[in-house]
Amino acid sequence: MKKKYVNLTIVSFIIGFMLFVQYNTVQNPTIRDTKDSWEIRNDLLEEQKRHSNLLTSIQDVNEKIKQYDGADQNPEQILQQTITELQQHSGGLPVTGPGFTISIKPSFDVIQFGYEVESIPPMLLTRLVNELNRNGATEIEIGGERLTFWTAIRDINGNTTVNGRILGKANTEIKVIASSYEQAKKLYNYILASSLVDEFFIDNLMLEVTEVVEDLTISSTFQLMERMYLKGDK
Repeated sequence: MKKKYVNLTIVSFIIGFMLFVQYNTVQNPTIRDTKDSWEIRNDLLEEQKRHSNLLTSIQDVNEKIKQYDGADQNPEQILQQTITELQQHSGGLPVTGPGFTISIKPSFDVIQFGYEVESIPPMLLTRLVNELNRNGATEIEIGGERLTFWTAIRDINGNTTVNGRILGKANTEIKVIASSYEQAKKLYNYILASSLVDEFFIDNLMLEVTEVVEDLTISSTFQLMERMYLKGDK
């Protein structure tokens, strides 16, 4: 009995941490001095998504507690499941699933006439991420940076950054994974039919979307960091 309460304490701590991460994200939105109606609309949609995710997490917590109290499963097994879910949410585990790749490249005019290649506007990149999340994406990686609960897309000294790392200006690859092949296909078709292609073109950028594949892999945050440091050593 004592062991059960110890395990319950550990499970509660881990689940509480997961909720704290999401709640902290909601409580610390990016502050802007001025906003147009488009920005306000996007911010509102993003907050609604975060609120929905928080409610889903609370529901998941309640389910975990019911599982633990029901004693239908081994307490250690439930604990391991919770740890695995936490690792997945934090990007600590690699993930493989149906998805596709989006490449953001300078437009032909920029290349042909030798114009300066600009960074991808953070607001435009955030809009793309929001659309992906809202339409079924479960995992996203941008330029080798996996998106997690605490990911920030910002402009720092004229450079667009993801997780504090500067994105390259030439080509940026975005990996997108969905919950099923059918959902990935729907998301793929949505992106091609949306106004996003035109919105990027206005900023002299092209969106190229590959066909959906069954097994697309996004590395864990630890694997991505290891690759980054190994490249730096060479």
